[in-house]
Amino acid sequence: MIRLTELSLPLDHPEAALRQAILQRLSLADDQLLEFTVFKRSYDARKKSTEITFVYIIDLQTADDDAVLARFANDSHVKPAPDTHYYPVAAAPAELTERPVVIGFGPCGLFAALILAQMGFKPIVLERGRNVRQRTQDTWALWRKHVLTPESNVQFGEGGAGLFSDGKLYSQVKDPKFYGRKVMQEFVKAGAPEEILYVSKPHIGTFRLTSVVAKMRAEIIDLGGEIRFESRVNDLLLDDGEIRGVVLEDGSELHSRHVVLALGHSARDTFRMLHDRQVHIEAKPFAIGFRIEHPQSMIDRARLGKYAGHEELGAADYKLIHHAKNGRAVYSFCMCPGGQVVAATSEEGRVVTNGMSQYSRQERNANAGIVVGINPEQDFPGSPLAGVELQERLEEIAFKLGGEDYSAPAQLVGDFLRNQPSTALGQVEPSYQPGVKLCNLADALPEYVITAMREALPAFGKKIRGFDREDAVLTGIESRTSSPVRITRDAQTLQSLNVRGLYPAGEGAGYAGGILSAGIDGIKVAEAVALDMLQQLQQQGSEQP
Repeated sequence: MIRLTELSLPLDHPEAALRQAILQRLSLADDQLLEFTVFKRSYDARKKSTEITFVYIIDLQTADDDAVLARFANDSHVKPAPDTHYYPVAAAPAELTERPVVIGFGPCGLFAALILAQMGFKPIVLERGRNVRQRTQDTWALWRKHVLTPESNVQFGEGGAGLFSDGKLYSQVKDPKFYGRKVMQEFVKAGAPEEILYVSKPHIGTFRLTSVVAKMRAEIIDLGGEIRFESRVNDLLLDDGEIRGVVLEDGSELHSRHVVLALGHSARDTFRMLHDRQVHIEAKPFAIGFRIEHPQSMIDRARLGKYAGHEELGAADYKLIHHAKNGRAVYSFCMCPGGQVVAATSEEGRVVTNGMSQYSRQERNANAGIVVGINPEQDFPGSPLAGVELQERLEEIAFKLGGEDYSAPAQLVGDFLRNQPSTALGQVEPSYQPGVKLCNLADALPEYVITAMREALPAFGKKIRGFDREDAVLTGIESRTSSPVRITRDAQTLQSLNVRGLYPAGEGAGYAGGILSAGIDGIKVAEAVALDMLQQLQQQGSEQP
């Protein structure tokens, strides 16, 4: 196979033009091109005022690949295609009786369990929340009726925090073994649109993702795995620095020497339990801020020019960063084109926001977190759980500012920049459910965050015209951008630094930052578990007389 990169075509090119462009680029006759697939398609909008082009990466096979590669030996855009297939590292033997335990059924736990099941290890998954259907009903109850279910919401339940989001499937993590491709292929097999395999910024959307996750759960069960919902882990069974199992909320015990800790970033009670049990844990940087909303049509015009609204391009996104004079980095986070701002708390008496989009991305507003980076040394020194405690304090303030009914505090950008409370909305209607209460958001976050954001918003307005418009809406607070802790692990074995057999994984453990990276980490940890289980089985066999 050959990989051809940087192949450009006009935005509205006919389907047949792609094959012709390949033939022309490689000087091939039609019968010499046996097959080709699109590995990736992106678009170049740097000249949006004149022309936007699609840019392709193509994997192809010719009648004589070696001859073609020889002819283009000095062309960096014509190279052998890498092998992106996934190869299991192990297969469970028939005599294996131990079953690995996976705590958490978000993207990381989902893929850890799936890979273990596909290798024959029959994992047991413990998820504190409910299945995707029940969880959706509970989440809508908060959004529509102000009723929070602490164990079943945007943060907890089947699919994890990524379920009620844009379903974005792109990441900047290094992936030399192409585990990300395996993640995408499993999603497509479970019903996700096939385009996620090749578009540059793939997404599934919340409602499609719910059915995909349910189908993947069914596969795990068909392969001998077990999913236990409403099964919160309250304690670990430890013996001389080794895991022996877990204790559930009902007091029952589940024994295993291999436990994957695939927590979400909001499992604060579990963080505290791990700290009490002296599992090695440390504070890590994260970010806090607000959600900002603009008309999606405004973002489209600013980003795509005359191509705004083009069916092939869809709703435009953006990525912004500003380094403020006070030393803080202010940046856009989890941008959701054509989406909505949603209530994302998992605890009573606290308000948290997040962003969500459906697959179509056709809602009237664009939204993104505008957040400021904070770090343990400077902003929350002391205990490894100091970041958790800071989040909790800020979320309680937001709850009070919002009227103590899970409405969120909000303010117009113009008023925020002038440091005056908002009293009426403009043309931009906030999408947050269950509703907003206008106020002065300067009271919601530390002064250094507010100062940095007031400097950044006009700077962003110079990059995207209208970004700092008077009636753009800020909604607070965005406090769970990533985990405030890292449950440290050995880089080789992926086991906890001080508890053998415990595998911290995914976003909650501080090793991922989104659906794709969490899925990749789940695959890595599943492989580490499988290999260690086989090694222990071999050692037991060699010790027998």
